Amino acid sequence: MSEMSEDVRDWIDRSPYTAALGLKLDALGDAGATARLALPFQDGNTNPGGVLHGGVAASLAATGAQAVARAALGPEAGPFHLAQIQVSYLAAAREEAVVAEARLLRRGKALCFVEVEVATEDGKPIAHATATVRGRFGGAPPELAPAAGDAGESDPGPLAPHVAKTPFMHRIGVDIQHMADSRSRIVLPELEANQDLSGGIHEGALLALLDTTGAMAAWATTGPGAFKASTPSLQAQILAPLPAGELRAYGRLLQRDAETFWTGVEVAGCDGTCVALGTVLYRIVE
Repeated sequence: MSEMSEDVRDWIDRSPYTAALGLKLDALGDAGATARLALPFQDGNTNPGGVLHGGVAASLAATGAQAVARAALGPEAGPFHLAQIQVSYLAAAREEAVVAEARLLRRGKALCFVEVEVATEDGKPIAHATATVRGRFGGAPPELAPAAGDAGESDPGPLAPHVAKTPFMHRIGVDIQHMADSRSRIVLPELEANQDLSGGIHEGALLALLDTTGAMAAWATTGPGAFKASTPSLQAQILAPLPAGELRAYGRLLQRDAETFWTGVEVAGCDGTCVALGTVLYRIVE
């Protein structure tokens, strides 16, 4: 195995977050043209009913995109971060292993454009993602703007305790602090199992936080009920390599059209600066 392949495999195998997921690098193509990742089924990655959590599918896509970019640009291009990612959820995976196939679309001087397909082992499409990964080539950290945040309300509502107890949410330790009046606020704690190899929060954990915060802003609009719900898609921009420390996400309803909700999410680091932005398309159906 080449030194480049070993570097990418080491990043995946030794990052606490991906190790906790059980994610493994199966194969890495020449010069980072392709990557294949495998994720066995485990209860800790699921929603109720053994369904793969959308944040885990997004984590697969993010890790596959990073694997390709790291191999294509080389370790000297680091530190790396997802400048943007768009994830479309196509179907549910229930109590089954999944794989991710990542493909380099174009390599620039500092950017790699990557497509990722997530599917079950028998080929059923689960999610499709496109991502832009940036290598900073040792550049100084950017100056980040303060997050807008919220007014500090604290009403988690009746749903929050149940959401926090679902297998994947419980494992990453989410703290749903507010979920009312079409707004949400969720804290992702600084647990080792949420970290990247660098010690910062893993981008997959951030995407899971963003997905959940956007969904909770939609539920904060309808309130609890006998509904079926899902995330058709999410989009995120990560503004810099993620820091150590807890992350705090603020969600708010942007628009509702019957059963369809568009929510905006802002994610702040522990110093109050904005580290990521995103939108979640969510559906709640009677």
